[in-house]
Amino acid sequence: MDAAVRRRSSPWWGAGLGVGAWGVGARNSRWRVLGVLGVLSVLAMLGTVGAASAAPLPKDPVERACWERFTRERTRPDRLADTHIAFTNLRNGYTVRSPFVVDFAVRGMGVAPAGVAQAGTGHHHLLINTRLPSSVTDKLPFSDTYRHFGQGQTSTLVDLPPGEHTLRLLFADHDHRPYFLFSPELRVRVVGNRRGQPPYVDPQQMDATCEPWYQEELTRPRPEGEGLRITNLRDAEPVQSPLVLHFGVNSHGVCGANACPERTGRFLLEVLRDGRVQQTLNLANGATQARLQLPPAAYRLRLRFVDSRSGADLLPPHEHSLPVVGTERM
Repeated sequence: MDAAVRRRSSPWWGAGLGVGAWGVGARNSRWRVLGVLGVLSVLAMLGTVGAASAAPLPKDPVERACWERFTRERTRPDRLADTHIAFTNLRNGYTVRSPFVVDFAVRGMGVAPAGVAQAGTGHHHLLINTRLPSSVTDKLPFSDTYRHFGQGQTSTLVDLPPGEHTLRLLFADHDHRPYFLFSPELRVRVVGNRRGQPPYVDPQQMDATCEPWYQEELTRPRPEGEGLRITNLRDAEPVQSPLVLHFGVNSHGVCGANACPERTGRFLLEVLRDGRVQQTLNLANGATQARLQLPPAAYRLRLRFVDSRSGADLLPPHEHSLPVVGTERM
């Protein structure tokens, strides 16, 4: 998945299409790591690390029906350029309460902390209520409107006042100089803080009330937990194949390089069927997502976060049931 990104001088964001002077196909397309929903459970197995449970589907049947309306939207592989950056839990026009979670994703490149010079890697920056920088050679500023995630973070918690705000992701190298790789600008509306009554699903007005509840579910702060998660799926959520999985980690940063600082590592995904490993995806380049093509069956996913050199687990593995119930022609 490594991608060579070539940098040239000249205005680079021009028409804001994500395709321009640098010739990288990124069409329309870092503050603190946040919590995760999940509870540690210790396995009675010799020499193993306790596995962490995935977040469950809603127990309420109406809420579950609402959540599953959007399963394919969250897991369908997109057809954008091979090199792409995006928000995974936000869409343009969302209404949120503050503070709210923002999850990042990059495809075609890997994540590495600032200061780690490794080809094909970089780190995230969140632009809030500001335009893209006009220079392709200057380092990005450090400010409230240019938020850096130079420890290799995959998400953050944002606290903004009520009103409309714009958000955009921008990927930059080890020295905070931007690649030609940025997301479309999103506009979100903050309606207040979290002390009020949250949205709920009214079965008598499903179409009108489902989406506000769903947006709240995607963006509400996660309870503190073990820190390793699949961000776009709940446990045992039925899916179609092919599908994309997005990964997140709390308390550690991602590093797609050989020489990495402390408290960083890389993702490794094992796909099991009937207790046997069918696939192992070693995301050694710092990738934070994976595409799976699986025939219909019941699978078990084991997401691990390992040391980039030794391969030793840095966190308890994340266990996730995955029923594949059909396929979609792409």
